[in-house]
Amino acid sequence: MRTLALRGGVRVAVVAAEWRDAFGVVTHGRVQLELRNGEPGPVLGPDAGFWLRGTGVRALRNPDRRTAKVRIVTRQSTNSDARHRTTEHNMNDTRIAAAPASHRFRGLAIRGLIATLAAMAATTLAAALARTAGADFEIPADGEPIPLPGFAVVTGFFCLVGTAIAAALLRWSARPATRFLWTTVSLTAISLIPPLISGANTATTTALLALHLVPAAIMIPTLTRTLQTP
Repeated sequence: MRTLALRGGVRVAVVAAEWRDAFGVVTHGRVQLELRNGEPGPVLGPDAGFWLRGTGVRALRNPDRRTAKVRIVTRQSTNSDARHRTTEHNMNDTRIAAAPASHRFRGLAIRGLIATLAAMAATTLAAALARTAGADFEIPADGEPIPLPGFAVVTGFFCLVGTAIAAALLRWSARPATRFLWTTVSLTAISLIPPLISGANTATTTALLALHLVPAAIMIPTLTRTLQTP
């Protein structure tokens, strides 16, 4: 039995020949498993246990700044199945099976695309209703009204950017859902500034503010729930 110390951000490769029948237990900090296909695995906290044999673990990574410690336990029994059952029974730790994470990225992409199309349709419809209600969407700096297709194009672009941000956080963040929520809420708040300083009339300014919130109300909850799904 030995203890492996991982400094902040450090990545340690798992050599199958050395850790063929090893069981790891996180004793301090947090450790993220890296799978054989390069996808990020689960992030484990203190007292969480995991097998390094037969789970597709390629490396261990410390996602935090503080040092993390992992206790590596090996058994010399020749009966692999008996060793597996005995270790689980005696250590009373959480067994983590590192399942491939590619399906999470696929699910995120599919839901992101569907949400993007829904946001484009909802925003364009809302813009049409606002125009009917009296918003001319004329910006003094341009002198021409914003066409309805323009709302769809801009909405689609930024929704795809939001999906890309979600994918990046899923890949590199230990808390993708929380970070995505705070990031997108902050960006949405910032996006409300241009309509306020555009110099447009009150009806247009109010409509533009609402049209910024429509896609946000669709994309942010959808992608946040997707990132929370294991």
